[in-house]
Amino acid sequence: MSFACDLLIINGTILTEPGLKAPLPDGYVAIQSDTITAVGAMAELPPQTSARQTIDARGDLVMPGLVNGHCHAAMTLFRGLADDLPLMDWLQKHIFPAEARFVSKEMAYWCSKLAAAEMILSGTTTVADSYFLEEAAAKAFHDSGMRAIVAQGIIDFPAPGVPDPAKNIEAAEAFIKTCQEQGRKRITPAIFCHSPYTCSAKTLRFAKTLAAEQTCKFFIHLAETHHEVKQIHEQHGMSPVQYLHNLHLLDHNTVAVHCVHLSDEDISILKHSATAVITCPESNMKLASGIAPIPKMLAAGISLGLGSDGCASNNDLDLFGEMDSLAKLHKVANLDPTVMPASQALRLATSGGAEALGLGESTGRLAPGLKADCIILNLDAPHLTPFHHHDLLVYGAKGSDVRTSIIDGVVVMHERQILAFDQAETMAHVRKLATALHSR
Repeated sequence: MSFACDLLIINGTILTEPGLKAPLPDGYVAIQSDTITAVGAMAELPPQTSARQTIDARGDLVMPGLVNGHCHAAMTLFRGLADDLPLMDWLQKHIFPAEARFVSKEMAYWCSKLAAAEMILSGTTTVADSYFLEEAAAKAFHDSGMRAIVAQGIIDFPAPGVPDPAKNIEAAEAFIKTCQEQGRKRITPAIFCHSPYTCSAKTLRFAKTLAAEQTCKFFIHLAETHHEVKQIHEQHGMSPVQYLHNLHLLDHNTVAVHCVHLSDEDISILKHSATAVITCPESNMKLASGIAPIPKMLAAGISLGLGSDGCASNNDLDLFGEMDSLAKLHKVANLDPTVMPASQALRLATSGGAEALGLGESTGRLAPGLKADCIILNLDAPHLTPFHHHDLLVYGAKGSDVRTSIIDGVVVMHERQILAFDQAETMAHVRKLATALHSR
């Protein structure tokens, strides 16, 4: 018996379902075109197997690519621009003004491409991105080879690309239509309403209706701060979650981001509406927004994923670091070392995140029939020696340990070198944009 494939990864430790299954110590992954065709032990690999390209992963670990459930990629330009501030001061006095002055199609393209470089180099193969001028981000992710859900931002204020807020839904509809017409592989359009406090009830309902008509995901920041909870309660007499529920916005196609301040009733609403939640612990920590009740949400059976948020509030896009923060934050918050074990953090960053984004049948695991999105980590490093258990991926590994990133069957990064595009060119463009940022 023999078989042929396009790409064959051999001799690696294969982690097919992080957080759920133990690694296979000496295995292979076979890929044909954009799809995984076989995963198994080297002893079971037919001797006459042929491949157009073979990667020897001896001493390395092969696992699914990470899934970043929430990002504002173009905000790499604002990395470190305004640190150590409360959320509302950070937004209203620094970020919103900077966006009004400097966000352009050129900025959205090159800064999203820089984010793609950072994510690819640190093992993220899928991202859910939400921002303005998202057609430029869509092109950047397409050109970088990443798998991306790209959500056009909607807000009831003048915004980049939509100076008249009355046309925000129209602009979002045009964005979705353009994405569909372009038919870019790996790119899926979506809608992103910034928050309940920046979008009116009318805007929220129209945006959700558009998302339903186009069968696309509806993203929204929700219950991120005490200020938001207080404001929505003063205006509507209920919590932000209850407010969206009353507007009929919560269902299986809605993805709520942050969800820091939730009551037990809020958690019940999210569970029974099948709303997915993306947690961004490092951003919440940095902005002192609070600690999301992730253990309670997990116990309730809510679909959960992990996100980085944007570089302006993190300040990096390394999901290995995000997993470490997620696990340790909840241990200290609950004074219980058994809370949020590494296995749960791993699952949120892979298959859990994929399921939350509606991509569970495509990515997040290594199995025949799924898209070939995988990464190879170099285990031959002092901080990963000895490698007793894959929990060390959460508590010891770093994005810089990723040796190779494969997306849709294409090797986009190998031996720490991006192959899909010119990283130096991208960084040069962003540096030029940053110079203009400081000169005005």
